[in-house]
Amino acid sequence: MSDIVLFDAPGPVARARHRLLAAVGAVLVLAFLAFALYKLGEKGNLAADKWTPFFTASMWVDYLLPGLVNTLKAAAISVVLAGAFGLLFGIGRMSQIAPVRWLCTGVIELFRSIPVLVMMIAAFQYFTYNNVFVSDISPLAAVVTGLTLYNGSVIAELLRSGVSSLPSGQREAGLSIGLTPWQTLQRIQLPQAITAMLPALVGQLVVVLKDTALGNIVLYPELLTNYQRIGSNWSNIVPAMIVIAVIYIGINYTLTVIAGRVEQRMRRSHGGGGGAVTGGAAGPPSLAVETAVLEADEPRLGAR
Repeated sequence: MSDIVLFDAPGPVARARHRLLAAVGAVLVLAFLAFALYKLGEKGNLAADKWTPFFTASMWVDYLLPGLVNTLKAAAISVVLAGAFGLLFGIGRMSQIAPVRWLCTGVIELFRSIPVLVMMIAAFQYFTYNNVFVSDISPLAAVVTGLTLYNGSVIAELLRSGVSSLPSGQREAGLSIGLTPWQTLQRIQLPQAITAMLPALVGQLVVVLKDTALGNIVLYPELLTNYQRIGSNWSNIVPAMIVIAVIYIGINYTLTVIAGRVEQRMRRSHGGGGGAVTGGAAGPPSLAVETAVLEADEPRLGAR
């Protein structure tokens, strides 16, 4: 079967217009870069002495690598805990027991609505004034707490949306062969929902990693905190900011590539369907995933 064409193929005039717009866009981008380099040079930020510290071992051993390790450590712990949190409360939200479902729904909606930074600061204040952890651990614990509660709530909502996007026949088939609602959810619906939502779940890793930068507020020594120390010691705040930004871009791009490859592998393993969710009542799988992601991320703008 030939691919479905959702739009008309551009003709010669349209292709010429597209090439013209692409050329204009490229010129504007180059002009912006030239202006940015001019302003950086005007302020002395392109001077060699501003950049040579980044080619020394002490810069990487004492500042950049420790900051990167702390960033990855906070992100890794948060991903594991947020996954457990999301799985637990996502299942609870779909429970047949009303009080359990209400409780889990309330917890998810609460932590989706509170900004991550507010939860980090509140956790840091609580841990510090009550001596819950030693002083060196409290900033890390506060960062992990905020990221876990928020991203765990998002993951729980992704799982619920994934199960909701499945065709109703999946659940009916499980019940018809004698499985209980819980067994149907556990053995049929949840594995398919996790498979279908895996690209979105992996994409959430990027969000977790970026949000570790908020740990700067609670004095967690991640990359952004070390950028300030670098700028103070070598008077090269702008170059330090550029280097830190390049490191973040590199890490996030790597995670994005991984997420893309996971999605492509899933599409191939399911015959190009994009997941275990088939058509029918749920519609195209990719559309179901996009809808679920939009539903899960709905309060994101208000949560930052």
